[in-house]
Amino acid sequence: MGKVAVVFPGQASQYVGMGKDFYESDVEVRRLYEIASDEIGEDIARLSFDGPGDTLTRTRFTQPAILLHSLAVLTVLKDRLPQADLTAGHSLGEYGSLALAGVIDFESAIKAVIRRASLMEEACRKNDGTMAAIMGLDEEKTADACREASAKGVVVPANFNSEIQIVISGENSGVEEACRLCKEKGAKKTIPLNVGGAFHSPLMESACDGMKDYLEKVEYQVPRIDIVTNVTGEVERDPEVLKSLQVKQLTAPVRWYHTLQYFGQNGIDTVIEIGPGKVLVGLAKRELKSARLINLDTLKDLEELT
Repeated sequence: MGKVAVVFPGQASQYVGMGKDFYESDVEVRRLYEIASDEIGEDIARLSFDGPGDTLTRTRFTQPAILLHSLAVLTVLKDRLPQADLTAGHSLGEYGSLALAGVIDFESAIKAVIRRASLMEEACRKNDGTMAAIMGLDEEKTADACREASAKGVVVPANFNSEIQIVISGENSGVEEACRLCKEKGAKKTIPLNVGGAFHSPLMESACDGMKDYLEKVEYQVPRIDIVTNVTGEVERDPEVLKSLQVKQLTAPVRWYHTLQYFGQNGIDTVIEIGPGKVLVGLAKRELKSARLINLDTLKDLEELT
C-alpha cells in the first residue's frame, strides 16, 4: 500500500446485527460493550444485534452503537491494520479517529459519544427539525437557497458529502422551502431524510454547553496520526483545538467533500472504512477515482484483508 487514510462512518450507517461477530469472538470487544451498557443503562449489545430497528435508530443508541462497532473492528485487527497517514470520521465517526490516533482511549471515546448522543437527542426534543439531501446542485447554489429560505425558518447546509450531494438541516418550514428553491435552481432531486432532528445546524446549539463542560474533564493527547477534522476539512494536531472542534462540530457542517479533496492533495491512494456499511467508501469512489477502497465491517472482511 502507498499512503493510507482510515475513516469512520457516522449516524445512519447502522443496521441490526452489526458487530455481533466481533462481540462473540473477542473478550476485549465484549468489555467495550459492557462499558457502554453500564454508562447508558441499557443493553447496547442486545439492541445492536437484535434490535428492534426503530429503537436502534434513536440517536441516544445509534451513535454509541456505531462507534462500538468501529472500535470492535480496531480491537480485533490490532496491528494488522495498515499504518494510517491520515484519519477522519464523519460526524460522530470523528471520535473513532480520535481513538485511533491516541488522542483519547477507547473507553473515553465511548463515554464521550454516549454523552454527545444524549445531548443531541435532548436538543432534538427541544427544537423540532429535519434534514434533506440535495442532489445535483453545487455548494454555492445550495447555500444561496438556504439563505433565501431562512425567511421561512432556520435552514443551513449540514453535510458537504460530495461536490453535488449536500445535506441541509433546520426547521421543517425552512428545509421545505429550501428544497423548493433548490429545485428551482436546478437540483436533480431533493430527498427528505428520516432523521431524529436537525443535526449540524443552529438547532443543536443547546447541546454545545453540555458537551463543552463534559469534554473539559477529558484529557486529550497529541495525535499520533494526522486527523482531518469535519469543521475545517484540514489537519489539526493541537489537543485543545481538537477538543473545541468537537463542540463546534455539533452546529457546524461536516466538510466531507473537502476532507476527500485533502486526501487527494496529500497523495492518499488507499481508503479504509472501519465500521458498519459502505457509505464513506462510496463517497470516496466518486472523488478519489484511482484509490483502493476497503471496507472493514465484518470478521470476514478482516480475513480477506491483504
